[in-house]
Amino acid sequence: MKHSTLTTKKIVFAALMAALTVVGSGLRIKVPAGIAGTSAFHLGNIMCALSGILLGPWLGGLAAGLGSAIYDMFDPVYIAECWLTFLMKGTYGVVAGLVFHTGKKEWSYIKATLASVAGAATYAVLYLAKSYFKAMIVQGVAASGAWIAVLDKLPATVFNAVVAILFAPMLASAIRTGLKKNHLSLE
Repeated sequence: MKHSTLTTKKIVFAALMAALTVVGSGLRIKVPAGIAGTSAFHLGNIMCALSGILLGPWLGGLAAGLGSAIYDMFDPVYIAECWLTFLMKGTYGVVAGLVFHTGKKEWSYIKATLASVAGAATYAVLYLAKSYFKAMIVQGVAASGAWIAVLDKLPATVFNAVVAILFAPMLASAIRTGLKKNHLSLE
């Protein structure tokens, strides 16, 4: 049985990934979304998937969740939901990490892409479900109106997922190459 240790290098890299998630979440274009309020195109999801791929499910999930929640804490629009963001974006990183780190331990671009797809799909379902229930419970919208809120959020959600699916594996590959070139490893 392999014993995993939490090294200073892993903690520092997790903190770096959390910080990059804050920055990626801040690089956004907010768009009005009808009944749903606002939606946004942003780069934070790339970092959530990348955290899971590079750090594994638990540390990657922690970095993704913390970085996203910290971003929410500095925006009055999102601060009340920062705890929910921590759970949902943390799940994004956990799922991506579980898919990537299950089975053979060798690097594979295809495996990184599948991990990104799994993380993005999981998060999209969680986010759209939250939007539906928020519209019904918090905003008092009828069920049919809540579906409109979900449809309003769908374009940005799909765009963010596709961008993460495309770019997270590329960045993971580049980072792994750089780490190997400098005789560093996250394992």
